[in-house]
Amino acid sequence: MTSQHLAEGPAAFFTGLYISFWLPGLVLGAALAIKLPSIVKLWRDPLLRAVGGLLLVACAVFVFAAPSTIAWLNRVTGVPNIAAPWVYSLITALSASWLLLVVHWRNGHPDRREVTRRATRWVVGLYTAVVVALWVLFACADVPVEQIRNLDTYYASTPFMREEILLYLIVHTAACLITARLIWTWIRTDGLDGWLRWGLRFMSVGYVTNLAFSAAKFTAIVARWTGHDLDWLNTNIAPSAACIGATMVATGVIVPHAGQYLHERWLLRRRRRELKPLARALRAVPGTREPLSLQATPEIRLIRRETYIRDALLQLSRHLDEDLRQRSHDAALALGAEPARARALAAAVTILEAVETGRHTADGGDTAALDTAYLLQEIHAVSAALRSPDEITAVRARAAVPAESMSTHD
Repeated sequence: MTSQHLAEGPAAFFTGLYISFWLPGLVLGAALAIKLPSIVKLWRDPLLRAVGGLLLVACAVFVFAAPSTIAWLNRVTGVPNIAAPWVYSLITALSASWLLLVVHWRNGHPDRREVTRRATRWVVGLYTAVVVALWVLFACADVPVEQIRNLDTYYASTPFMREEILLYLIVHTAACLITARLIWTWIRTDGLDGWLRWGLRFMSVGYVTNLAFSAAKFTAIVARWTGHDLDWLNTNIAPSAACIGATMVATGVIVPHAGQYLHERWLLRRRRRELKPLARALRAVPGTREPLSLQATPEIRLIRRETYIRDALLQLSRHLDEDLRQRSHDAALALGAEPARARALAAAVTILEAVETGRHTADGGDTAALDTAYLLQEIHAVSAALRSPDEITAVRARAAVPAESMSTHD
């Protein structure tokens, strides 16, 4: 953007404000690639079909609305401006897919199946009629001069083409308004999943931005009717708004899926990290070794660590001192620990003592077995206790004092 453009007024300023149609195409393509496995696997799910249809049609819009594709289509068919009704039809189909997505998203419960079917038939019927009308109007219009980027304003006063342009803009605007309102109402619903709420927010921004697309187009057309020239709204602002809006809608589709996936991966990694203190403490147990799993998935890595820990605890079970565990439990309670925390601290002290001294229990029967059963079930709680070495040291020191001495001291 040069200083000369700034000095020449808004028309010159916005001449350089143009976002490539291929950018939203890439984002939409990425969203389609993410959702495609689920769509293919669960093809009977109408919601997934609606999502797939929206993303596919949106990709087609930005592929065929690109100036280079428009010029190619006109040249291949030999019909000037034949790309116009084709792109308008795709935009109309995209508008219908927005409504269908919200219909299936909001009314997906089996009890509302009939309502969903009626709404689907209404949307499909209405927008199919609009597409047919677009082609009929184009056939009646006289548009001999090819326009790649400025057709809407160039033919704004041409009979039949004028009606065609207004028709596709009106149904597009109506779909934006209806969808944005439905989504905004849905966002405020109680109990909505956090990732879904964020996805809906992105989508609502996208639909509002699409309203800016329609507003820019309408303003430029009315300006032509009144003898003014605001074509820069049509050639620069409207396409840029459409690109931003489509990118936001695609992001809104991606966020619930990708966000939930990443959140689950993060939880798995966190659970594995939480077991690190216990896994490190058990490295000295003979005959056990945690497998190296750098290339494994987070689920497999977590399972392998849990399996290693449980195997090591079973190997260590004959060295567990139940009397020490009971004294450590009492010591932890005396130091102010909650009962669950006291059990974990006592188990941690017992494990450390067994690993460090190899001490055998006096009676290695049912008592040790019961304690090991608790350890196998609560490995995360025990590992969390090992993250507090000062607390462990305090419990071990108090547990080492004979019961009579503690009573006398207390």
